[in-house]
Order: sequence, then structure tokens, then C-alpha cells
Amino acid sequence: MVVHLAGGRNIIVDAKVPLLAFLEATEARDERLRDERLAAHARHLRAHVDALGAKAYWRHLATSPEFVVLFVPAEAFLAPALEKDPTLLEHAAAKKVVIATPTTLIAMLRTVAHAWTQEALTSRTREIFELGRDLYTRLGTLGEHVDRLGRSLSRTVTDFNTAVGSLESRVLVPARRLAAMEVVENVLATPSPVETGVRALSATELAGRADGTPG
Repeated sequence: MVVHLAGGRNIIVDAKVPLLAFLEATEARDERLRDERLAAHARHLRAHVDALGAKAYWRHLATSPEFVVLFVPAEAFLAPALEKDPTLLEHAAAKKVVIATPTTLIAMLRTVAHAWTQEALTSRTREIFELGRDLYTRLGTLGEHVDRLGRSLSRTVTDFNTAVGSLESRVLVPARRLAAMEVVENVLATPSPVETGVRALSATELAGRADGTPG
């Protein structure tokens, strides 16, 4: 079976554990036969671990960690096997197989789910940090553009007012003399200078970037 966890992750669980030898041991009346069947139970469990590890189920499911859970339905089934084969758990781990009973399975799933949730939060925090840095940089660039536009408008206003002054002093004076001599009928209108200046950037972040200093 596949257990679906938070963050789109999955844990593959195999529950086809061989229990025939264990059941035969529980029914045996002879101590020697019982001991022999428990040893067989340990061998069967180890062989199942080898077969399960060789299948490498995680390769077929990209969202699964590189291990598969071998589910043993009760502690009573696992304990005798470990008595006969004390290295069974280490052997299983080397094969990327985790042997779990109901208690350990739930604890393991909760731990893995929590770890992935924390990883997702860390990833989201890192993404927000990168977006914030990118936004701050873009604001600085926009401030540079606005500052250049403001300086360009200021130069335009200055040039316009200079042209108005030249028009008044160099062109309109003799033109008005013509009007005073009644050579022409209409009086020329006098253009007004632009009095309102361009507002400078006041935000230190934007003004700093516009001046070439770090924002």
C-alpha cells in the first residue's frame, strides 16, 4: 500500500510478511520443534527483506524516499525473529527496508510527515526571501528610471522658461513696437513660464539608488 503524507509525499508499505513458520511454532508442543520453526521464521523474514529490497519500489514513485516499509502486524511476530537473528534490523536497513510494527509505523509516519512539513516551510521561507530581494532590487531600478525622468522633465521646464524669456526680451519687444505703430492689428499673447517644478524623490531607498549609492 501507499501512505500519502503532507506535501505530496508518499511512503510505500509492504504487509505481505511470511508468518507460516511462526504459526507452526506457536502450535508446536515440542520445544525443539518450536525453536526450529522460530529460527525458520527469522530466515523467512530475512529472505523477505532481501526480496523486498531488490524490488526497489521507490524507483517507481518519485515522491517516495529511498526505502520501503516492511509492516509486521504485531510486536509478537518480530521479537522472536530478532532473538534468532539479532542483526536482522541492520541487515534490513542496508537493503533500504524498514521493519515496522503498528506502533513504530505510526511514529515513523508522523516523524517523516513532520520533517517534510518543516522542509516545505523552510523552502517557502527561502522563496519569500528571494522574492523580497528581487522586489527590492526592482524598486531600486524603478527609482533610477523615475529619477532620470524627473531630471529630464526639470531640464525641459528650464529650457521652456529660458525660451519664454528669450521670446519676451528678443521677439515680443520689437513686435509690440510694430503694434504701437499700428502696423498690425492684433497684440501678441505672452506665454507664461512654468512655475511648478518636478517633485524630487524623497524615499531614502529610491533616492539612494538614484544617486548611485546602495539602496
